[in-house]
Amino acid sequence: MCKREFINILRERLCGLPEKDVEERIGFYAEMIDDRMEEGLSEEQAVAAMGSAQDIASVILSEIPLTRLVKEKIKPKRRLRTWEIVLLALGCPIWLSLLLAAFAVGLSLYASVWAVAIACWSVFVSFVGGAFGGTVAGAVWLFANAPFGLLVIAAGLVSAGLSVYAFYGCRALTGGIGRLTRELLLGVKRCFLRKGERNA
Repeated sequence: MCKREFINILRERLCGLPEKDVEERIGFYAEMIDDRMEEGLSEEQAVAAMGSAQDIASVILSEIPLTRLVKEKIKPKRRLRTWEIVLLALGCPIWLSLLLAAFAVGLSLYASVWAVAIACWSVFVSFVGGAFGGTVAGAVWLFANAPFGLLVIAAGLVSAGLSVYAFYGCRALTGGIGRLTRELLLGVKRCFLRKGERNA
């Protein structure tokens, strides 16, 4: 793939982002390709070293705040006519309430997903507390009631073992939820991108 083809694909993938951001990113990657060619690589090798244009576009999209994409999408491309302004004002109670409802649903789903992770970490903390408390209490009970003290110490050791498994499970779950929420946010951002090609 030559430099021009790579730039065209990248520009198409970024179609819908603010024009300033697109040109800034395109210029950055074009300069990187030129630098690699100056180092002795062929044009095809320099482009291949950049990686996939789709992956680069995903990274760029993840770096741009959602608020900027929304602002770019709703920014009028022409001056609104009087009747359009009147219709927007009259329909404000409807579309504003729908927008707020959609935002509330999205926020509640986001909070619910992370609540699962918080609950799992709470279980981990309870296992750690049980391990520490069981060991200390068992050591104290050894002097008063040795069998019961040993039982409490054993329960504390079981909690300690379970806390290790709980830690790795919670860490994996938190990482998975983090990746899931990033992908969902990236999907929402992609919804704001216009389809179609721009001229290079």
